[in-house]
Amino acid sequence: MVYRIQMVVGKIKTLILGAGGMLGMELSKVFPDAIKFTRSEIDITDEDHVHLTIEKIRPEVVVNAAAYTNVDGCEDDKDLAFDVNGKALEYIARSCYSAGATLIHYSTDYVFDGSKKEYFESDKTNPINVYGQSKLRGEKNIIENMKDYRIIRTSWLFGLQGKNFVETMLRLSKEVDTVKVVNDQFGKPTYAVDLAQKTSEIIKLTPGIYHITNDGICSWYEFAKAIIGNVASCSTYEFPRKAERPKYSVLVNTKTESMRHWKEALKAYMEERSK
Repeated sequence: MVYRIQMVVGKIKTLILGAGGMLGMELSKVFPDAIKFTRSEIDITDEDHVHLTIEKIRPEVVVNAAAYTNVDGCEDDKDLAFDVNGKALEYIARSCYSAGATLIHYSTDYVFDGSKKEYFESDKTNPINVYGQSKLRGEKNIIENMKDYRIIRTSWLFGLQGKNFVETMLRLSKEVDTVKVVNDQFGKPTYAVDLAQKTSEIIKLTPGIYHITNDGICSWYEFAKAIIGNVASCSTYEFPRKAERPKYSVLVNTKTESMRHWKEALKAYMEERSK
């Protein structure tokens, strides 16, 4: 059972790390009064810098949206992946514990191996690529160093800022006659705007792991088909990538109300980007 904690979001002292990224910029809108740090303003892999910053600010809530999210890039630079996605969370968690702050952190569907068609918050993790392994290390570092945390696992994130699947599809549709997209990997697209708004609710809930995505399941091909017309399906075998992807990475949310369907969220995204 999830119990609500009496906390008035917006009036609490909030620190956002990774405020310049796709999710971070949406979080900045949800928490306009928050103290915000971009990647250039704080190096989360610098233990002393992290500790001194959090100790000086003494926030009540730290929202960490900083991460190394290049899945294939993580295969090439494992040290960087584990430093940013793993070791840095030990520094942040310890500093939050010392300052008495709640930590909100975002993890990924890729902590699972894809052998099941859907995953609950309590299911056993078994990442099959470096990105997932580094993110799982971050989760464990949080859990081992503090208790007042909310780990939010999400998937297939798209938003108005930065690179994402939607923008990639729109670009490729103009560059090539037919865009090939895999039809045998399944998950749940998530709109950064909706995830940021949902975060204000998660802060009020009890510590633990949460699966938060937009509603609805699809393959990457089905997702692409909703974005562009000149798309053709192919198998993962036909379109190999450096990092192995799980066949199924459907996250089941058992702790909060579902967010809107990904098709509704995509429509809102397309309308917003056309303004």
